[in-house]
Amino acid sequence: MNILFTASECVPFVKTGGLADVVGALAPVLAAKGHDVRVMVPLYSAIPQDYVQEMRHELDFEIDLGWRKQYCGIEALVRDGVTYYFIDNKYYFGRSYIYGMGGDEYERFGFFCRAALNALPLLQFQPDIIHAHDWQSGMVPALLRIQYGHLPFFADIRTVFTIHNLQYQGIFGIPEVQGILGLGDEYFTNDKLECYGCANFMKAGLVYADEITTVSPSYAEEIQTAYYGERMDGLLRAKHEHLSGVINGIDIKEYDPENDPLIPARYTADDLSGKAECKRALQEELGLNQDPNVPIVAIISRLSNQKGLDLVDRVISEIMSENLQLIVLGMGDAKYVNLFSWAEQRYPGRVAARFRMDGPLSHRIYAGADLFLMPSQFEPCGLSQMISLRYGTLPVVRETGGLRDTVLSYNDANGAGNGFTFFNYNAHDMLYTLRRALYFYWDQKDIWKMLQHRGMTGDYSWAHSAEMYLSLYRDMLDHPGAEAPAEEAAPAEPAAPEKKPRARKPKAEAAEQPVEKKPARKPRAKAAEVKEEKPAEKKPRARKAKAKEE
Repeated sequence: MNILFTASECVPFVKTGGLADVVGALAPVLAAKGHDVRVMVPLYSAIPQDYVQEMRHELDFEIDLGWRKQYCGIEALVRDGVTYYFIDNKYYFGRSYIYGMGGDEYERFGFFCRAALNALPLLQFQPDIIHAHDWQSGMVPALLRIQYGHLPFFADIRTVFTIHNLQYQGIFGIPEVQGILGLGDEYFTNDKLECYGCANFMKAGLVYADEITTVSPSYAEEIQTAYYGERMDGLLRAKHEHLSGVINGIDIKEYDPENDPLIPARYTADDLSGKAECKRALQEELGLNQDPNVPIVAIISRLSNQKGLDLVDRVISEIMSENLQLIVLGMGDAKYVNLFSWAEQRYPGRVAARFRMDGPLSHRIYAGADLFLMPSQFEPCGLSQMISLRYGTLPVVRETGGLRDTVLSYNDANGAGNGFTFFNYNAHDMLYTLRRALYFYWDQKDIWKMLQHRGMTGDYSWAHSAEMYLSLYRDMLDHPGAEAPAEEAAPAEPAAPEKKPRARKPKAEAAEQPVEKKPARKPRAKAAEVKEEKPAEKKPRARKAKAKEE
């Protein structure tokens, strides 16, 4: 099938977080299974010139954006069987940052969403599925339904919207978003794009996509509650029949201690002698005391409250009262930069903090550390805990989201587990769990080595998750369900020359408003943040059971 990803970042070209890892790793896996997979991302100035020089110019055109026309160029690069399209506009993406502080972000990514759709006929690429990622792509399903759905080229395209982090939603003023996208007042109601008096790009994806996914089964359940739902829990409960969680994988070629060129020594699950050398070299590189017996606890993270660092702040003195060394790598809030800067001065030779994004150093830390601390307040999926397991560095995590799905606490009774976990968001629960892990490090060497072996031999690849996505795509194409409306609003660009339509099942007549399938149970009115559309009069199709926790 033909699959298009739209995303604001993608490795190896540009990365600020896990979204880039997911898009960059999943697309080649799907392509290797015989599908035509293409990815659209902005052409940021931060993309290394080595990649820019490999790109070829495909085409350029103008986009109507509000009262003016904007240039849009499409540059292309083929890598690992995937065609990557880079949307070029120096005004929007030739800046010194990837994401700004609010300003005109609605215009930048409104342009991106519009450009992605307008480019497809010109590229003569007609996707079966458009898979949009996070709020920066949230307007793609909405614009497709509202302004493009009546055009033959776009009529059969189905959409998936993936939530990578519900906390970041793309919230802006309604007049500004209306002005650039040409959307009338009728679309800024509480059952469509309006959210607490604002326009919301994340909500646009949630309301108008055919299916919604998020990056772990546990997070899919959590975001339907008020605590984790970020004021979207009512809408997500109402759409629970179209919401599923698919756990992320990692790039097992990049994160492979047996073949990793970025670490001082290679090692395997059956021969950990190279890990000891990695630990020695890491202590030397970061100015820590040279002691092969002292455990190293690592944190590689964005420095924010979400990552549970306020728990670390609360008990930093108790942590350092243990015989251990602490390494921190990351960027973020000033209060945590100050915390770990203070700790580095307070405990010389025992704490090393580096406040930057440094991929090669992260590999050396994963390989040289003994424990990986990840006490997140919430974690949609998390990749670091899987990477640490891959390198034989045992995780200490809080049971939330993807951490709960990938790390099972060691059970003394039956020997199950691959790490150490705690449930309550409590600093002393975290401290107790860390001390429990240290007990096994010091006094239960056989169990420690068994857990390392188990972690390193686990399956963290994209193979299973990619099959789940393909199953979802096929199910959508085989059971199209109620169709979205062909709205009256005209698209910003005239349709490009049409390709001959593929033979597909006839579509249902367009209704006046977007429709949703009938939910299995009536959502509580108080819980729902938005009023759902009137359901189509048809039986809901059978859905496959969600993936079991890994």
